[in-house]
Amino acid sequence: MSKGIFITGTGTDVGKTYVTGLIVKKLRSSDINAGYYKPALSGAEFVGGKLIPGDCKFVADIAGLPIPPQALTSYMYEPAVSPHLAAQIEHRPIEPDVILADFIKFSRQHDFITVEGCGGIVCPLRLDDKILMQTDIIKLLNLDLLIVSSAELGSINSAVLTVRYAESLGITVNGLILNNYDDTNFLHKDNRNSIQRITKLPVVACVACHAAHLDMETTALCNLYKEV
Repeated sequence: MSKGIFITGTGTDVGKTYVTGLIVKKLRSSDINAGYYKPALSGAEFVGGKLIPGDCKFVADIAGLPIPPQALTSYMYEPAVSPHLAAQIEHRPIEPDVILADFIKFSRQHDFITVEGCGGIVCPLRLDDKILMQTDIIKLLNLDLLIVSSAELGSINSAVLTVRYAESLGITVNGLILNNYDDTNFLHKDNRNSIQRITKLPVVACVACHAAHLDMETTALCNLYKEV
């Protein structure tokens, strides 16, 4: 059986893709057959005449994935807006059946599959004749959640709200990772302790600015994944 986890952030630009790349790199550097999948991506850019999904390329590069970044996502859009709006602009709506089929394909190819979401947890993927939220995909794939948060001022509020919203929908949260963490900063340390105390969930790792590796035991990381 393959194991998987879904990575979300407390908002846009908290370093979710960066941390996801370090997670996949950690697993693969431990000789684990680990893969990566991003159901939908907006803000892709043309490079050398080809539309490139930036998040997928970053993870593929940092983790050494031997696969073109375009093959790591089901839906890739050029407009740098929310996926639901990008899909409307390009007239290519996101279908959950397509995402499920691709996820199953990746799961069969890897022992551990890390799925990265878009933006924060309350991210609409469709708001046309159908409503499809990112949380619907998390539940469709039957995955537990790992939340990436900034360590900066305001992280307590955003982290707690993200945890509580996920839990209100019956989604299991296995922990949080704080990005841009400075262990000499009293605010960062208090944020870590406060988030753990309020949510009663572990901050499983803290990632320093420009960190090249995830400072976490491989076994502990693997234990966050769920059989799929």
